Amino acid sequence: MPAGRLIVFEGPEGAGKSTQLRLLAESLGAHGCDVVAVREPGGTLVGDEIRRILLDPASDIAPRTEALLFMASRAQLVEREIRPALANGATVLVDRFFLSTYAYQGVGRGLPIDELRVANEMATNGLVPDLTLLLRIEAADGLARASRRGARDRMERAELAFHERVSRAFTDYAQPGWQAAHPECGPIVLVDAGGTEAEVFERVLSIVRSRWPENFPAG
Repeated sequence: MPAGRLIVFEGPEGAGKSTQLRLLAESLGAHGCDVVAVREPGGTLVGDEIRRILLDPASDIAPRTEALLFMASRAQLVEREIRPALANGATVLVDRFFLSTYAYQGVGRGLPIDELRVANEMATNGLVPDLTLLLRIEAADGLARASRRGARDRMERAELAFHERVSRAFTDYAQPGWQAAHPECGPIVLVDAGGTEAEVFERVLSIVRSRWPENFPAG
């Protein structure tokens, strides 16, 4: 059985990751592909409980604690869901992965990237995404989108300056030089998140098809 593929959706708050992941999962499923879709934090019983704590506006969480909680959720998700699905030949779609840790806890919270890198190696046991689709949107525009969804969670309630740092970090991660220095992240492709959901999805499909034309449907 051929090995599966790991495709990650990343980006700032309100970029539309969850929507685009769902659309890709539906498209691939309609063409007979075996698809597993998960999110971070969460995706397991342990991870869902960690998600509740991390996103609860009432939670008082120090930056290092926050980073380690994300890592714990990721470790459980990789071990219990992602690796078994890949071994069975599935295409695994993940809403956020460790690029978010670098952006949010590294640049956003100011934690040392080298320390996060080591912790992530333990959490993932060396798992590298086959492709990361990085949706690009201005921080203020993304937060406005997120606010329209309803009450904001703990991460969304951080000050605008924090989200602007995160957004700039994500843009930096799409640069070839940064990717060459961080092979643990795999290939990263920037996607313009502006426009309608359908317009953004066409950009997503174009990137995926260009990489795996023999495996991903053209219509």
